[in-house]
Amino acid sequence: MHRIHFFREDTNFLPNEMPTLQKWIVQVIENEGFALEEINYIFCSDTHLHKMNVEFLQHDTLTDVITFDQSEEDNVVEGDIFISIDRIRENAETYQVTAEEEMRRVMVHGVLHLMGLKDKTEPEIAEMREKEAEYLNLYKESFWMFHYFGE
Repeated sequence: MHRIHFFREDTNFLPNEMPTLQKWIVQVIENEGFALEEINYIFCSDTHLHKMNVEFLQHDTLTDVITFDQSEEDNVVEGDIFISIDRIRENAETYQVTAEEEMRRVMVHGVLHLMGLKDKTEPEIAEMREKEAEYLNLYKESFWMFHYFGE
């Protein structure tokens, strides 16, 4: 049984390739030397995520992802990752990538936050982008086949 779950709040969106995404995220976590306890991905609208951003983080801005770390042990990943589908679609257009690729980038971004990576300073942002690229390539090289061919 997977300990990565997908939910939706005020949107009809859920990813098509959930088993593939679960395998990929588990591999990301293991590659970083962490153990998976549980992750809940919650897909929602800009409105929903904006309200959370204001309420919990006191940021009156739109964002693509908010991560809540629930782990109580070092090197264990447990948390909730809220993702705005509206931001995913807009960012995909802005960065000229598919919505699926942008969704995967934001999904791994949230997991990297749960493993302690930050993105406030220029060096932190550079490290985050490097890790995102590394794990997007892992998906392309290793996991895309699950989407098309199953296990």
